[in-house]
Amino acid sequence: MYFFICVLSLIDFILINNVVPEVLTNCVIYRPTITFSRCLSQMYLGLLLVSTECVLLAVMAYDRFAAICKPLHYMQIMSWRICICLTAVSVGFPSLTTLINALLRPTDFCGQYIINHFACELQSFLKLACSDTQISEIFMQGVTFSLVIPPFGFIVMTYGKIGHAVLRMHSAQGRRKAFSTCSSHLAVVSVFYGTIMIMYLMPQGKAISDKEKILSVVYGALTPMLNPIIYSLKNRDVKGAFWKLIGQKMSG
Repeated sequence: MYFFICVLSLIDFILINNVVPEVLTNCVIYRPTITFSRCLSQMYLGLLLVSTECVLLAVMAYDRFAAICKPLHYMQIMSWRICICLTAVSVGFPSLTTLINALLRPTDFCGQYIINHFACELQSFLKLACSDTQISEIFMQGVTFSLVIPPFGFIVMTYGKIGHAVLRMHSAQGRRKAFSTCSSHLAVVSVFYGTIMIMYLMPQGKAISDKEKILSVVYGALTPMLNPIIYSLKNRDVKGAFWKLIGQKMSG
């Protein structure tokens, strides 16, 4: 599990640094401009990282299933070789879809080159095109569906089996340990997939709404910042310090 947490942390670190520093600079200095090449790199790198995280969270659910339902065979099931192969798949398929998205991007633009968003985002970028973007939009919807629904369905199915295994445990301590093992991952999945589904699977209007902008900030900036905090609370010392701080605030 710690191997996948390290990979997730690296993805979150790159994702935050891809967008947030420039957004903060624009807010402070009010310099809301970006070069075309930087816009493309920001947009497709962000798309690659978010897509990779979708698949990686499903892989982490399988890791939790192996740890709870097959504890005696965990080291054989999740060997280093298997972990590296699963990580390669998590990066490889999103890389392919991102490359195809880049090849299908429109080349003709008209009007003012103003993106109605906090950062360069594919849906906002396509709205600037003069040429027909139907193929790009259809492919984007298909890729979004394939990168969100199957992994999310796999996570739900996996946690169904985990829940069944936990209910069969006779020890209350064992059930608490199993819940502690899965709680952080479930919290991350809920926030990440919830915003992704609302953002990309709901019907889109012709203009980007303020709600869509806020949702993009949630999965692009807030979620990567929350992930280290969520997983840090699994540490007993961190958890003790957190509840001690809460107790001091309430008593004060």
